[in-house]
Amino acid sequence: MNEGINETSMADIRQVTDTFAVAPQLEVEDFAELKALGFTHIINNRPDSEVGGGQPASREAEAAAKAAGLTYVHAPFVGQPTPEAVQAAAKAAGKTLAYCRSGTRSATAWALSQAQNGRMSAEEITHAAAGAGYNLSALKDALRQLGAR
Repeated sequence: MNEGINETSMADIRQVTDTFAVAPQLEVEDFAELKALGFTHIINNRPDSEVGGGQPASREAEAAAKAAGLTYVHAPFVGQPTPEAVQAAAKAAGKTLAYCRSGTRSATAWALSQAQNGRMSAEEITHAAAGAGYNLSALKDALRQLGAR
């Protein structure tokens, strides 16, 4: 885990692995700081129309990410991760930050992507998520069915 990463003025960034982190809602001002922290890729899992507003529209987030030199993917979903959201997590390259309202959806999409690639066990996946503060233990059977060792 990166020491000091949560000492920023931005959202609560939680490292799941060395190259994948999740966070609650970001603001457009956060993207330059994310670049300074070494992130290279952003995944936005939050729909523009989601209740609880206050978030920048995807087009604004994308513009801010690109202006900061980050790549950006909008893979929104509510409830269960869509195949597109899981694929976005699976294709993440470089140091990636995925975000949604609380970070839970992004952590879930990451977990499903790891199960599908079969490189981690269900226990390793849920342990990594728990280390970032997300209890995904109820997904263990589904992770195994998807191919987690």
